[in-house]
Amino acid sequence: MWALAGKALILVENLSVPFDRRVWQESTALRDAGWDVHVICPQGDNRDVEPEVEIDGIKIYRYPLTAATGGPLGYVKEYGSALWHTFRLARRVQKAGPVDVVHACNPPDLLYLVAKRLKRQGARFIFDQHDLVPELYLSRFDRGEDFLYRAVCRLERATYRAADVVIATNESYRAAALARGGKKPEEVFVVRSAPVVERFHEVPAEEPIKRGKPYLLCYLGVMGPQDGVDYALRSLAALRDEVGRTDWHAVFVGAGDTFDAMVTLSKELGLADLVEFTGRIPDEDLLRYLSTADVCLSPDPLNPLNDVSTMNKIMEYMAMARPIVSFELREARVSAADAALYAPANDESEFAKLIGWLLDEPGERRRMGELGQARVSGSLSWDHSRKALLAAYEAACS
Repeated sequence: MWALAGKALILVENLSVPFDRRVWQESTALRDAGWDVHVICPQGDNRDVEPEVEIDGIKIYRYPLTAATGGPLGYVKEYGSALWHTFRLARRVQKAGPVDVVHACNPPDLLYLVAKRLKRQGARFIFDQHDLVPELYLSRFDRGEDFLYRAVCRLERATYRAADVVIATNESYRAAALARGGKKPEEVFVVRSAPVVERFHEVPAEEPIKRGKPYLLCYLGVMGPQDGVDYALRSLAALRDEVGRTDWHAVFVGAGDTFDAMVTLSKELGLADLVEFTGRIPDEDLLRYLSTADVCLSPDPLNPLNDVSTMNKIMEYMAMARPIVSFELREARVSAADAALYAPANDESEFAKLIGWLLDEPGERRRMGELGQARVSGSLSWDHSRKALLAAYEAACS
């Protein structure tokens, strides 16, 4: 019988830690349960830059990484570099004492190679599936089911086979682990991403943020090809041109691969005087914008990935008691329920009309916000996810 706490090594390539909020929540939950937690991740651009640091008892090892450019082959280069550094740092952690659990977060579905080496030395392997990479490939690149798609499918299957336990972010991901991963029900645990309630709290609204307009619209999140910021901008153009409303100011908070392209698109659509892009900002400024916002936008378009993924932005809007306009997506409705209004998939005109309708309904905005806040404080809270995480570790080690 394994001990219920030991040494855990978490591998993540997508974001630096503790900037990756999900990984940081998992790390602190494991620490509080008695685990000795080590994390290997990339360095950030302007934060999380120290190669090695210990924060709140969690040891973090970071490596330099240049983000992919130039399409799918750019990711091959990025992931190859990340894999080499992860192997290098994992050997260092292992030399300091045996690892009991290696916990690999995707993308990419390559970290199982590191896990397999550690398994040969007695570790158990937990696969934390943040993204369905085959769906991510189809949604991000317009290449169809080509040889690279078939390659990522094979890597996903190999990761499932190597894993002792799979952590899924929602029931759709769990279904994938059971069906195409061939995992047993007792080997798959749903650990939903949930906002840190202490981080997301309302502060007094600041009218100057609205730039002299009655209403503020807000987008919070990554700006990548599949995140729908272009849909949001075209919807705002429709709100102006088709609905006939310019009584709003819109703020887009966040950064990503398409940030510059989205700024350019806003100018091409004639929205420069109505739309503001902040880039990444400190938490205190984020709270100011969200506390002042009248409606929050979740414009992720329908595609193979978005339909089955839980959007962090939706959870964070609900934590701030803000009403949401979203496209009709399966997991968006599971998360938000009646805290959002849903436009038909990818219908920018209807998205615009729903924004306009909500702006005229302060009572409905308040009701939706209260419903959302109750959901993230109750059935969707991190407390439930923390218990599922610890159960996954217990299953892996038993």
